Amino acid sequence: MFNLESIIRPNVLKMKPYASARDEFKGAANVFLDANENNLGSLAGENYNRYPDPHQNKLKATIAEIKGVNPNQIFLGNGSDEAIDLLLRAFCTPGVDALLCLPPTYGMYEVSANLNDVHIDTVQLTPDFQIPVREVMQSIKPETKILFICSPNNPTGNSIDPESIETLLDNFEGIVVIDEAYIDFATAASWTTRLEEYPNLVVLQTFSKAWGMAGLRLGMAFGSEALIAILDKIKPPYNINEATQELVLQALDKTEVLKDMVEEIVQERELLVQALPQLSTVEFVYPSEANFILVKVKDANKLYNYLLNKGIVVRNRSSLKGCEGCLRISVGTLEENQELLKAIEEFGSKDNG
Repeated sequence: MFNLESIIRPNVLKMKPYASARDEFKGAANVFLDANENNLGSLAGENYNRYPDPHQNKLKATIAEIKGVNPNQIFLGNGSDEAIDLLLRAFCTPGVDALLCLPPTYGMYEVSANLNDVHIDTVQLTPDFQIPVREVMQSIKPETKILFICSPNNPTGNSIDPESIETLLDNFEGIVVIDEAYIDFATAASWTTRLEEYPNLVVLQTFSKAWGMAGLRLGMAFGSEALIAILDKIKPPYNINEATQELVLQALDKTEVLKDMVEEIVQERELLVQALPQLSTVEFVYPSEANFILVKVKDANKLYNYLLNKGIVVRNRSSLKGCEGCLRISVGTLEENQELLKAIEEFGSKDNG
């Protein structure tokens, strides 16, 4: 039976959060002399001399309406990376506890674990990049506090079988984090619809991919109110700056544009999926529900460098176990994708010539 308090680090459970000036005062006022701000104004623009809302109330209310959750079930971080880091800080005692991840997968789980002195256990995904559930359950130990699942998975692009995830949610007494950075490009429903069923579930999403706001650095974590309250307790007081809050609020009014952009990206992705296997150097194109494709080629290092010389940058993932010989290719515009295909075709002709 999952018990949230039993897996929170004791010092985190006992600590009092930092109380900012904006926490101590609530309401309207004409003169603010409480936060040591520059009352003459800001060289960067209007309102930027004031600290931003530490709780991002307007932003959370709008996101909650779009996502169909309660505002108190939302944590906003400086990118999803901040949420990953805070989850480790909240639940994993350094030098004692462990996390479990399923490579090949997103590299920040390991980086954050190393930074926080949290032991990393791994279970390799199957050849078709699904979870070997029995092996995962056998790898869980008393010190295992968090399990990270990326779906759609980065760098492979596929969605993870929901029944496998359900089994782990039902049987693991720690936190199951489902990283849905690419969910907007997938056909499967988001796990945010299951928050009420699973108190040990955390869902990560981001504005960096489908929404096109990677430069603003805003990530989301969804979970039970009690779990989200822990993340809010230990976050820096003003972790989301005013400009990001303002710009994302404006963008949230453009959901129809988002829909059109996602449809175009998915259409371009499918055109690449059809065209790439026709090229002589391409051995296999893995199914994708993301805005990128994992492609196995005859000589990944050689093709990668050839594309670089052509001014085309892709990601070489051939050094990752399970992704040997593979390049990860983000879906570009129609023109960019045509340029990519032309370059790969030229490479194949030269390589065979």
